Parts: sequence; C-alpha cells; structure tokens
Amino acid sequence: LHYGTLLGSRACAHMAAAAWATAFLYSLMHTANTFSLPLCHGNALGQFFCEIPQILKLSCTHSNLRELWLIAATACLAFGCFVFIVFSYVQIFRAVLKIPSEQGRHKAFSTCLPHLSVVSLFVSTAIFAYLKPPSISSPSLDLALSVLYSVVPPQ
Repeated sequence: LHYGTLLGSRACAHMAAAAWATAFLYSLMHTANTFSLPLCHGNALGQFFCEIPQILKLSCTHSNLRELWLIAATACLAFGCFVFIVFSYVQIFRAVLKIPSEQGRHKAFSTCLPHLSVVSLFVSTAIFAYLKPPSISSPSLDLALSVLYSVVPPQ
C-alpha cells in the first residue's frame, strides 16, 4: 500500500503527528500519575514489566479514583485506536477486492493477513491481560501474557 500516493504527504504527516502527540500525552499522563503515588510497600514488583496496575498495588493510598481515571482514559484511547484499525482494514479489503486479477488479490491478501494476525494477537492478549478476573490471576500467567503482547508481535 502506498499511503503517500493515496493520501498525500500532508495527510500522512497529520496522521503521524496525531499518533505521536497522543502517545506523548498518554505517556505523560501515566508518568505523572506514577510519580505522584506515595509508595509504602517498597518499590519491588513481582513482574517482568513495570506496568501501571502493579505499581498501583504498591501505593499507600486507596487508588480507586486513580485506577478508575486510568481505566477511563485507556478505554477511550483503545476504543479510538480500535475503530481506526477496523476502518483501515475495511478500506484495505475493499481496495484489495477491486483488484481485477485473482493473482493480484492473492498477493495482496497474503501481505495483509499476516499483519492482521499479529494485530489480532496483540489486541486479544492485551485485552485479556487487563480485563481478566482477579480470581484467575497468577504471576506466571501475567508474565506469559505480558510477553505475548509486548515481545512476540514485531513492533
């Protein structure tokens, strides 16, 4: 796919700037939230990755409001990304189905489907990791899920 040709360099630059700005603001929000927490249970996590729900467990204060705010912000951002991804794939598949030759369609689908499977692996494991019930939580399961959604899919 040739985004620069189809959308124009200005639209590509706007999309990249929006993604970078959103990621920066989201990271800034998490960093400010993390550094403002008073920690009374030490600063050692029993995790492979330093993730925000684990840091909230180390806090001395009741972090229900912070956790609710974190979940709401993350859900809004995740929903926006999900809608954009689905919209993009619908447009891609519509364009691929318009290719006149079957060989061309096959080649295009063989390029798109591995990417779609990696995106699906990332999204499904991340959703399960953060939305699973606490009753099935264990350090080994958390580690396996973290590795699945952050290491296995190529970035």
